[in-house]
Amino acid sequence: MNNGLINAIIAYIMWGILPLYWKLFNDVPAGEILSHRVVWSFVFMGILVAIQRRWGDMKRIASSRSLLLSLTASGLLIAANWLIFIWAVNNDHVVETSLGYYLNPLLNVLLAVVFLREKPNRGQWLAIAIAGAAVLIIAIDYGRFPWISISLAATFGLYGLAKKKIGQDASVGLLSETAVVLPIALGYWIYLAAAGRTTAWTLPASTFIELLLSGVVTALPLLFFARAAARMSLSTLGFVQYIGPTIMLLLSVFVFKESVSPVLLIGFALIWTALVVYAAASVRATKLAKAS
Repeated sequence: MNNGLINAIIAYIMWGILPLYWKLFNDVPAGEILSHRVVWSFVFMGILVAIQRRWGDMKRIASSRSLLLSLTASGLLIAANWLIFIWAVNNDHVVETSLGYYLNPLLNVLLAVVFLREKPNRGQWLAIAIAGAAVLIIAIDYGRFPWISISLAATFGLYGLAKKKIGQDASVGLLSETAVVLPIALGYWIYLAAAGRTTAWTLPASTFIELLLSGVVTALPLLFFARAAARMSLSTLGFVQYIGPTIMLLLSVFVFKESVSPVLLIGFALIWTALVVYAAASVRATKLAKAS
């Protein structure tokens, strides 16, 4: 559990500061950035698995239809999450990305109840209700459905569930996931080249090298997350996640100078209240379990 907690904290700190990295490529369309992210992640993970001499595990996965289907699902989910996140950051919606990852822990609780048969107590259900009220308030203030926030929370929540159920080694699992979406990324490269719409390859050398590093930037937090997911309950893992969106929110206000309305601040306050209520309910439940 302690090892899982350390891995989770490292992963969420890395994800929290990630908007600073994607802002380097404001002139590159989100889909093209995603394609490079997939390709260079695959390359980096391929080198790592080769160093670890884990190709036998890859062959085992290739021979298992159920594992391939599960990893295909998780690969598509994380690719969708990446695309939404990159687009949102580069279109000045960092506040909404922060909200999405604040909501994700509460969504994890619901997913754990439905799919893993975990049983939240009354306090934890109260936390979910408070978070639901926050989303409703924010949606009314926006005048539209907060699709960026909800989509990020849903795709990453389902990805965490998939990782929990698959239970694969972090390195082999991530290589398999990137391999699933690699043909799509390479196909998109071919399409861009044929249409004369390639942007990334015309970047200055220093910026392109930074884009090449997207494989490392992508893979490292996912490796830490996968190790955490294997050692912690889905509900607890989700609630450590507040570290990431808190960093994102601070960046959006103090670095990217995005505006935050009073109603949005109320919504965030309710989300924080939900987090505190959930944490208090979880600690109380743990103490009662030990006492009995």
